[in-house]
Amino acid sequence: MSKNNKIDFGHWESTLICEDTILPFGFIYEITNLKTGRKYIGKKQCLTTYKRPPLKGKKNKRHTIKETDWRDYTSSSNKLNKDIKTLGKKHFKFEILKFCDSKWQLSYEEAKIQFEKEVLLKELYYNGIINLRLCEKKS
Repeated sequence: MSKNNKIDFGHWESTLICEDTILPFGFIYEITNLKTGRKYIGKKQCLTTYKRPPLKGKKNKRHTIKETDWRDYTSSSNKLNKDIKTLGKKHFKFEILKFCDSKWQLSYEEAKIQFEKEVLLKELYYNGIINLRLCEKKS
């Protein structure tokens, strides 16, 4: 968090409204190469849960929520990361498209947007795979 209790988004841009001090679980993003116009659609978790061993004499594992490296994160795409390293971050636009409240929603929304934009069928996109493993939403 920054000094004024607003979330510091690092290199990410967003026109979406986010609670002043509440970090979302994750977000769907689009990275655009400003020189070529190529794009990448992906997802990134802001928070992750670590399971720690139980305390002495207890049986239940402890769960700790930690912030990920999302502020500095670029992409899981090797092609895109190579271009970012070659051209520099200033030649890319890092935009948050949607905030998500759960891992399920994050996976669902990423795949939905990737299919809608036909990222595997168009040369315009860096995406080389739509990685999806999803079950019905738990209540």
